[in-house]
Parts: sequence; structure tokens; C-alpha cells
Amino acid sequence: MSTMRYNKPRIMMNVSCFGRNLVTACSLSPVQLPAQNEPHFWYVLPNEVKCENLLNRYFEILSPCEKENVLRMRGEELKKSALLARALVRTTLARYQTNCQIDPKSLKFRKNNYGKPEVDWQYADDWSLPPLHFNISHTSSLIACGVTVGSPIGIDVEEKQRRLKNDILAFACRYFSPHEVKMLTHIVHPELRHPEFLKLWTLKEAYVKALGRGFSASPFNTFTVRLRDQMKRGIHVLPHVISKEVEITVDPSVDHKNLSSNWNFVLLELLGSHYAAVCIEKDTTSADKGSIPVNLTIRKTIPFVEDECISGIDTVAVIGGSSKLLVC
Repeated sequence: MSTMRYNKPRIMMNVSCFGRNLVTACSLSPVQLPAQNEPHFWYVLPNEVKCENLLNRYFEILSPCEKENVLRMRGEELKKSALLARALVRTTLARYQTNCQIDPKSLKFRKNNYGKPEVDWQYADDWSLPPLHFNISHTSSLIACGVTVGSPIGIDVEEKQRRLKNDILAFACRYFSPHEVKMLTHIVHPELRHPEFLKLWTLKEAYVKALGRGFSASPFNTFTVRLRDQMKRGIHVLPHVISKEVEITVDPSVDHKNLSSNWNFVLLELLGSHYAAVCIEKDTTSADKGSIPVNLTIRKTIPFVEDECISGIDTVAVIGGSSKLLVC
């Protein structure tokens, strides 16, 4: 990739990228708001975004602070990843405000007491705005943004080939709950233990991000991600794997009552190369009715260029939790 210059915006971008003319691709297609218990999951693949003019377009919709943070990154790939992450958030959220055309550049953000970013609406009091929640996660090869209405959300994505410098069990003993360590210990083969560790890590990360309190306020060893079939049959029953038949729940430790167990989880395999976890708060009206399937919509995007609804099993598969993939 050539060095990104982040030029000042041009009135007309007359180069052709991805076989499409960007002159006609400067708007965002509006999207219907998510229903209750229906998270939207958007992702972009950095290696598919190669046009310098398009990257400059993304740069110009960022706030001065965001621009500074991007330019502070060392290395072009890190700059590009930071740029795409912020651009994905802005272009995704701007689609949902159907009452009025929203410029993604005009969106304002604030952070809660623990540092989790939230939308800070700057509009008239009489404009009824949906209570949008969002969360973002990224690897070097995939950047994702989750959106819900009225329900906190946390997401995490991890490359399946991600490797730890330290031994998995030693790492788990330091950061995971005793129950989770025991589960991993019973998986003898290292090549089988590795994916189960990554799945647990992804689920735990999504939960902490949904809480919005950060790792320091919600350490990984203060709660347990449990698999319902193991709770019924015992941990010594094989296979020790997370599968779509397994209900995923979270169990806070007794001395951390500030954590909640009222959450739904979905674990996905994307593109055969990534794990993705989605955690959303249960509807209070159904909190006592057990697990209700999550209706999940997944879109691949190159903002300002194209969007694609993802539902094929060759691209995405539910591998944990109860979920139905919706067609856009």
C-alpha cells in the first residue's frame, strides 16, 4: 500500500477504486433501526481498502482528536487500522438516523466513567433519537462494529491463528476463573486447547466491554463463562468444546455482586479465519424466561462504496449460543 497522505478533502473524487466510480458513491445507504434483541454486526476487511482517495475521505470525517490519534500511530498499517475503526463507527451510526440526514463527520462522542465511548447527541431536544449503543473491536485483518437499540452491547473479534507468547494454561491460571482453567486443563491436546482458549477469551472480552467498565473494574478472573451442557453433565464429559448446541451464560463470583448475569451471548466463526463474540443485555421483560435466541444481522462494508448482507454458511457460522442470522 502506498503511503497515506490524508490530503484535504476534494469536492469531487474522480478516481476509480474497486471498479466503481467514487463520484457516485459519496452517500451512505440508510438502514432500519435494530429491533429489540437484534444486534447489527458490521465489519470491514482492511486489505480490501486500498484506494488512497477513499482513505483520505475517511480521514476527513474524523474529529481533530481522532485525526491526531491516527497520525500518532507508528507504521502505516497501524495508522490505517485506527483510521478504518473510527470511520466504520461514524459511517455506521450515521445510517440509522432516518429522521434527518446525518453527516458522519458531525457525530460527537463522550466516554463514560470507565472510558467506554458513547454517542453524545448534539441536536434539538424535540428530536426523538433512538437510544443507540455501539461497540468496536479489531484485529489487523478485520474491524467490526456492533450496534443495538436500548441494550448495551460488547463485541470482540480474534484471529484464529493468534498465538500467545506464554503457555496457554499458565496464562489462563493468571487471568481465568478456576472453572475455566479446569475446563481447559481437561483438553489434553494443545492444538485442541488453543481454539477453546480463544473462544473463551473472545466471549469474556465481549462481556467486559458490554458492561462498559473495563478490565480493571471487571477482571477476567472475577466471572466465569459457563456452558450449559457442561453444567448439566459435568466437566469430565467430552467434548470440551463450545458449540452452537451449548447455551452460553456468565456467572459472576460471589464477591463481585456488581457484575451481572443478565446477558445473551453469540459466538461466531467469520470467514473461516476469525472468532467473533457478541454480548447484549437481555430484555428485562424476558430476563426470567431463560435464553431467548438473538436475531443477528451481519453486514460486510466498505463505507461509501458498498454494503453486503452476510448469511451464507461459507462466510459465517454460529458456533456458540442461540442465534438466528437474519437476511438484510
